[in-house]
Amino acid sequence: MKGFQFIIEGHWGHFKKPETNNNPLSHDLITKTALIGLIGAVLGIEREEMKRKFPQLSEDLLYGVQLLHPVKKISWGFTSRTAISPTSQGTPKYFEFLKDPKFLVSIALKDERSNSIFEEFKHFTKDELAVYPPVLGWHNCPANLKWESDGEFSELKNGDFETYGFVLAEHTPRNFSGQFRIGFDKMPTFQNDDFWNLPERYKNVIYPDYPYSIIVHGEYYEYNSAQKVEKWCLI
Repeated sequence: MKGFQFIIEGHWGHFKKPETNNNPLSHDLITKTALIGLIGAVLGIEREEMKRKFPQLSEDLLYGVQLLHPVKKISWGFTSRTAISPTSQGTPKYFEFLKDPKFLVSIALKDERSNSIFEEFKHFTKDELAVYPPVLGWHNCPANLKWESDGEFSELKNGDFETYGFVLAEHTPRNFSGQFRIGFDKMPTFQNDDFWNLPERYKNVIYPDYPYSIIVHGEYYEYNSAQKVEKWCLI
């Protein structure tokens, strides 16, 4: 499969967990659905067209994430007011934000149906172009994108492998020594044409905190570029 890697970073990020509406919490990593939204912003795809693109890109693209900064979360309070009466007494609300998030993202083209979007996004990322500013989940959390490498992903393999990125919870651990933090999250992988993350398409993932790796047994892809050979779990 065709693939490439790029870095996403910013001062703040928020990838809302849907079960936390009153005081929203954030996923630890950029989600697949947030990444697809970021692709749409960079390419300037309008909202109504993105409604149709989300299911397609959810199926046709695979992605993996590696931390380049440790996960650090901070709660921040806001006062919520209505547009009808903006000067009235508001309701305090707290949001959980990621502080200084920085991710290495691997993206692979699973289905040629989305080749044009894949290639255009690769071109925009390489040339540091964007129609609309990319964000880390929220519009007040701007993101910087930096090109990393161009490469190819192998066919799906099975066995023991070492990775710095997330793996599925179903992978069998080989060296969870307890000497560093292992994170857990439940990540959305599919959004329908009504901007709804389907609950049955969430995946439980495990990831090593920066700068550590983990060794597990299970399915993986091998990423080959001019600079390196790596093993990744992609979803």
